[in-house]
Amino acid sequence: MKKVELKSVIQECQMEELSAEDRQLVEQAIEATSRSYAPYSHFRVGAAVRLENGEVVIGCNQENVAYPSGLCAERTALFAAGAQYPDKAVNVLAIAARGTDGELTDEPTGPCGSCRQVIIESETRAKHPIRILLYGRRCVYFIDGIRALMPLTFSEF
Repeated sequence: MKKVELKSVIQECQMEELSAEDRQLVEQAIEATSRSYAPYSHFRVGAAVRLENGEVVIGCNQENVAYPSGLCAERTALFAAGAQYPDKAVNVLAIAARGTDGELTDEPTGPCGSCRQVIIESETRAKHPIRILLYGRRCVYFIDGIRALMPLTFSEF
C-alpha cells in the first residue's frame, strides 16, 4: 500500500497587503454580516463575490428554526450572482463572520462542506478557480481556488 500526502497552500496576509479591490470586497463581506438573520446560532456570516465584469453581489446567512431550511452566506451570494448575472463567472469570494458575541472573529472562518461543494460547482461552471478571501481580525487567508480546501473533488474542471 502506498501513502499519498495531499497538500493545500493557503497564504496568510494582513488586510493592508491585499489589493485595494480585494480589501473593498472583504469590507463588503464584513458589512454583509450586519444583514444576517441568525436568531438561533447568533453567528453572523457575510459574503461578497466579484464577478468577471466587476459587479459585486453580497450574501449573508439566513437561518430558520427548521435548520435545513436556512442558507449560508456563501450560497446566498453565489446563487444571487447566478440569478442576476447567469453568464458572468465569479472571480473572487470574500467571507467574514461575527461570533456569538457580535464581534468580528479573530480567526478566518471557512465555508461549510455544502458551501464548498457549491463553490466547486461554480468553478466547474466557469472553468476557472475562484480566489477565496477568508477574513479574521488577526489575518486574512488568501486561497487560489476551492481545491485547496477540498483536494479530491468530483467535477469535470
